[in-house]
Formats: sequence, C-alpha cells, structure tokens
Amino acid sequence: MGWAVGATLVATVAGVTGCSNDPESAAAEKPTASNSTTSNSSASSSPAGESPSATRQSTAEEAVAGWVTAVVKGKPKQACLVMAEPATASSPARVGTPSTCNSDTPEARQIQENIGKFRTSFTPKPPTSNPKVEVTQVPATGDKTVIAADKVTIDGQTLDKVILSNSTGVEPGQLDVKVESTKIDNAWYVTNLDFDIG
Repeated sequence: MGWAVGATLVATVAGVTGCSNDPESAAAEKPTASNSTTSNSSASSSPAGESPSATRQSTAEEAVAGWVTAVVKGKPKQACLVMAEPATASSPARVGTPSTCNSDTPEARQIQENIGKFRTSFTPKPPTSNPKVEVTQVPATGDKTVIAADKVTIDGQTLDKVILSNSTGVEPGQLDVKVESTKIDNAWYVTNLDFDIG
C-alpha cells in the first residue's frame, strides 16, 4: 500500500462492501495497542528534516491501531501520517509527513481518497464517534510485522468480522486480511494491506 494504495485493492474493497452511512468524525483520541507504549521522538531522515508527526509509533501495534482508528474516524490525513513506503533497491523509504499528507497535490489527494474508501469496510455496526481500537501484540520478524485482521478489534469486534459484516457476497472463511507494519528510522508505519478473498 504505502503511498500507492493500489487501485486494484481499493476496487476490491469497494466491490466487497455494501453501502452504509458514515458516522460523524470526532476529535482524535489516542488508539491503544496491547503491550505497547508511545514515543514522542522526531524523525531525522524525513524530507528537509521534517518530522513525520508529533507522535511516532514505537511499536507495530501502535502504528496499526493509529491507522485503523484514523480510517474509521474518516481522518485520511491522520492515517497518512502513520503510513510509509519501505526502501527498495532503487529508492529510499518514504514516510508520511505533514507537508505530504496535508497538501493538495494529486498524490496527497489520491492517498486521502483511497484511505477514505476503507472507512465503510472498517466501521463496525453500530458505529460510534470515538471507536476504541486495540491490536494484540504480534512477534516481529526483523523490522517487519504482519498483523492479521482477527488481532485488531474495533469497539470489541475483530476487524475481519467488521469487514465481513459490511460486505455482500462474501462468506466467513473466504476473507483473509493482514496489515503489514515496517520499522523505519526507529518508528513503525503501516506499509501494506493484504486483502485476499478466496
């Protein structure tokens, strides 16, 4: 996912979900991640020395909880700040920064639009204005962690069941959703969403 939340993935989510009314957004509240704490240090390798956000996620669970909370609350700019694209052989890692996530560039608009499309799928019924998101601690493999949707709860409901309840034509056992988090410059970011229907 990273900066290019794939059109295929977004189309898949849009095709799976039914229509529902979006709950009203509320003031941001800190999401929780089981067995984790938050660090308030700043990144130094962002463009022009810019900090990705005021609060850096010190665990993969915090990154996933923060991202899911922002998606459910309809705050794509906040979700963007917890996203990143890992380094490749040809390009350095890119993390969400206020100038990237709050800008009106085509790239920023595309990120915000794509994140917004997940909201219907991720919002439990009945919706609340201040969802409580918790993520069970999952062992990391090096600087990467993959968290299955059944390890993420929104107001006590697992993310996989929430997505299933908002879908049409998908049966239990057909849906496999995982969120990947990667450690970049000593902070954790959401770097991929694996959404498989089979």
